[in-house]
Order: sequence, then structure tokens, then C-alpha cells
Amino acid sequence: MPPEAADDETPVRTDGLAMRGRRHARGWSLRDLVEAIGDASERETGLRETLTPNVLRSMEERNARVPFATLRLVAAGLDCNPVELVAGESEEEAG
Repeated sequence: MPPEAADDETPVRTDGLAMRGRRHARGWSLRDLVEAIGDASERETGLRETLTPNVLRSMEERNARVPFATLRLVAAGLDCNPVELVAGESEEEAG
């Protein structure tokens, strides 16, 4: 498995407030973000890949842990760096 494939599978915790803030700054609903993700994916790879509103809601409301590849999709839709959507570790997670 190439290193980038392993990185894509690494689970990361989303910063839901950052994600929602970027979405709201554009005046987008979750469905608008679904469309933006699909459009960005199609531009970058030629394939239309997207996420469901329920997955996006989970990321925003519960700071869900998702594979880095999923976070990259969202970041492409929001036109930002994926690192900007990663939550910092809590003391419990840090060890």
C-alpha cells in the first residue's frame, strides 16, 4: 500500500465549528456543501465523489472521527486546507 493510501485511512477528529463556520460564511446549507464537494472532486479527479448530509452533520455537530480522505473531500468543497478542519487533541486523547 502506498504511504498516501495509508494516510488517507488515518482517522482524524473534525473541528465541527470550523467546518460549520466556513460553510455558513458562504451562506451554504449542508446540501450546498454536498454539491460543492462533488464539483471539487470532479474537477480534481474526473470522478464525482461526495458525502451525505448526515455524514457532514455528524462531522459538524459531533466532531466525528473520519478517515483523512473524507476530511480532504470536505476541505476541497470548502476550498481550504484539510488541516484547518482538524480538531486539536484533548488531554484524554493525547494520552
